[in-house]
Amino acid sequence: MRGMIHEQTEVTDKLREECGVFGIYDLSGSDVASSIYYGLFALQHRGQESCGIAVSDTNGPKGKVSSCKGMGLVNEVFLPGSLDDLHGDIGVGHVRYSTAGASTRENAQPLVLNYIKGTLALAHNGNLINALELRKELEYTGAIFQTTIDSEVIAYHIARERVNTATVQEAVGNAMKKMKGAYSLIVMSPRKLIGARDPYGFKPLCIGRRDNAYMITSETCALETLGAEFVRDVEPGEIVTITKDGITSDTSMCLSRDEQARCVFEYIYFSRPDSHIDGVSVYGSRIKAGRFLAMDSPVKADLVVGVPESGNAAALGFSMESGIPYGTAFVKNGYVGRTFIKPKQSSRESSVRVKLNVLKEAVCGKRVVMIDDSIVRGTTSGRIVSMLKEAGATEVHMRVSSPPFLWPCYFGTDVPAREQLIACNRSIDEIRQIIGADSLAYLGLDRLSGIAEGLPICTGCFNGRYPMDPPAEDIRGEYER
Repeated sequence: MRGMIHEQTEVTDKLREECGVFGIYDLSGSDVASSIYYGLFALQHRGQESCGIAVSDTNGPKGKVSSCKGMGLVNEVFLPGSLDDLHGDIGVGHVRYSTAGASTRENAQPLVLNYIKGTLALAHNGNLINALELRKELEYTGAIFQTTIDSEVIAYHIARERVNTATVQEAVGNAMKKMKGAYSLIVMSPRKLIGARDPYGFKPLCIGRRDNAYMITSETCALETLGAEFVRDVEPGEIVTITKDGITSDTSMCLSRDEQARCVFEYIYFSRPDSHIDGVSVYGSRIKAGRFLAMDSPVKADLVVGVPESGNAAALGFSMESGIPYGTAFVKNGYVGRTFIKPKQSSRESSVRVKLNVLKEAVCGKRVVMIDDSIVRGTTSGRIVSMLKEAGATEVHMRVSSPPFLWPCYFGTDVPAREQLIACNRSIDEIRQIIGADSLAYLGLDRLSGIAEGLPICTGCFNGRYPMDPPAEDIRGEYER
């Protein structure tokens, strides 16, 4: 295979999430590596560039951590036999998609640090907006960095604080006081598993239990995969610590409910539909989004279809509310892995067609309502509209289950710079003409609270009103400059 160039499968114009995290402490002493593996498998949608597992034995030599990580999907990195040497009753795992920091093996997580107090293994989901400032602070005291990700900055600050604190969880708390931005963390020390969530609650984090094993993870779907019972969500700003004595909680950094700001895209697109985020069903949120679109932007049509996968539930909601039959118009190639050879510009093959094809019998001669979760640059939407019309659809009416993107995101979602956003400085009708749809409508900004069932959310990428002051310049990818 030497000489073959591999490209990301997701060449479609989709947003990507930063990462998924999973941690487990089995108080009965059983090995946990296989449980982490299946937990990461359930979180694969949150990151497909790299993954890793780090484990330790709480009854073994203090500070010994076994780890395995690499580039690729979970089942590409962990081959038969890969887990055989990962022995331990406590561990963390991570799947990654990069929004800051290059896509390289060095940046794969979990990160494992050996320092004067022992070892730390850390898995992080999110983006710090002051990471560069915190990194320089460490560099001026002689720190040498092995990666270009803000997660290493977090790990170093926790290690530094641990030197002067009585407990690891206290060190995590002191580090959090310096950190600005989005983070859900899982930290493994030799005898403790710690979960922490930023005070705004940008990224999800929850606790589960199976027999004598406690788990901390990004989504409830990972708990269900392992047959674990959901215990509760980690509150925004909370630090939870799991030891042999059970769970303790520090809520001293929690903000008032009104100050919180969850990423609404967890409900619209990122999370798996069978997950519940902060008590709200992701599937239910998408059904509601479709219903709202049907109420606010009705259209006469013969068929409602969703762009797989996140558009499907919203399409069903649109159908329920409008009475227009719900159907399947797309066949998704489930065997396209993380990488494939990207077609050359001169080739007739389309990267979208490699992954998605239209059922001509379903759409031929029909007026079709097509539901998707977002339009970023508009390139993919235009191709899909064109594919439906080539298959014989007489009209294609596009409905989008989020408002138009007008501003970049600095908190772990790869909404690009403003000049790359199709909605920036264009009217909805101008966008409609570009993508070739017969009509186009977006979810109203005022509907977002409804799909999140009233939970406080971040709307910065839609209206430029961020819950904290954004950086003066786009700092994403800064370390590579």
